Amino acid sequence: MNPHTLIDVSTLQAHLQHEDWCILDCRFNLTDTEAGRRAYQQGHIPGARYAHLDQDLSGPLTPGSGRHPLPQPSDFLHRVQQWGIRADTQVVAYDDMGGAMAARLWWLLKSLGHAKVAVLNGGWQAWLTASAAQQQEIPPCVQSDFQPQAALLGQRSLAEVLAQLKEQRWMLVDARAPERFRGEVEPLDPVAGHIPGALNRPLQLNLQADGRFKSVDQLRAEWQQLLGERSPKEVVHYCGSGVTACHNLLAMEHAGLSGSRLYPGSWSEWCQDPGRPVATG
Repeated sequence: MNPHTLIDVSTLQAHLQHEDWCILDCRFNLTDTEAGRRAYQQGHIPGARYAHLDQDLSGPLTPGSGRHPLPQPSDFLHRVQQWGIRADTQVVAYDDMGGAMAARLWWLLKSLGHAKVAVLNGGWQAWLTASAAQQQEIPPCVQSDFQPQAALLGQRSLAEVLAQLKEQRWMLVDARAPERFRGEVEPLDPVAGHIPGALNRPLQLNLQADGRFKSVDQLRAEWQQLLGERSPKEVVHYCGSGVTACHNLLAMEHAGLSGSRLYPGSWSEWCQDPGRPVATG
């Protein structure tokens, strides 16, 4: 395991009592936005705090924004300090969706320059399978004086993605399910389809049947096959709202293919303007 990308259950169990470790529960349901908090209250990894996708890991909606705009850096910094995260804290994020939500927190902390953050491989299900302890108590937090450093992971803006369409300077990779990418169904956004020129790599392809990530070697081989002659630094990830695309970025980083970027607004921002091109099929 890698303390900067993925951590396994046994490693987390061995560090549950360490004061310099912080566990964050990121369970969330897009169609029932309080389901994750209820699940957390019913039982969570001992010592874990709850990170709500809408309230903690996203900013307020604005005209033309996607469904989960990035939080203001100052707001997210304040939340990180409230969670008690310090410069030397090892953060572990988990969910019950193979890391699809936890990867958002992982990316946000990397964007503040915090290197020691990883997603729990296999998430809540792996924790339960190991017969590991759980609790209902909400742990107290001692506010930290955490200060941001230079971002470790980058992003591309809407304007940048628009500007590169003709030159195809970057490889756009869409993390949504194939039927959404093709525009056959669209359960969440007003327009179906994808950004022209994008390739589809559903995030589920990063996982084994048990919900854990594939091996480093397998991930690297699969991603390199997709990239071809492209450098990882030429890759821009997107999805429906900039959340699950972080899963693909995490998979690449874990595989040693570093330097790809996130388009945070993603499809839900792109399709707000009917003047932007849409591809289907």
